[in-house]
Amino acid sequence: MTLQFHRAIEHLEVWSATEDGFSFVITYETPTGPGFHGRSGYVASWRPLGDCRGAIKVGGSPFRTFATAEGACNRMLEYLTEKN
Repeated sequence: MTLQFHRAIEHLEVWSATEDGFSFVITYETPTGPGFHGRSGYVASWRPLGDCRGAIKVGGSPFRTFATAEGACNRMLEYLTEKN
């Protein structure tokens, strides 16, 4: 199973995907400029669907490339679905 990310917000670098009861989001952050502020890179996070708590950052964030962040999300999904 592979997450299929889509652009969630038109003018910001935010992508989301859902699978097997989990929601994943990847954002691009920079120290300055428009959008999210933080260390430069792609930050990945997840949470169970329907859960009102905040998201949990995927270990290793921020990632240098979108592909690396996407791969980390897919590995996290595999881990989460193995436990259930």
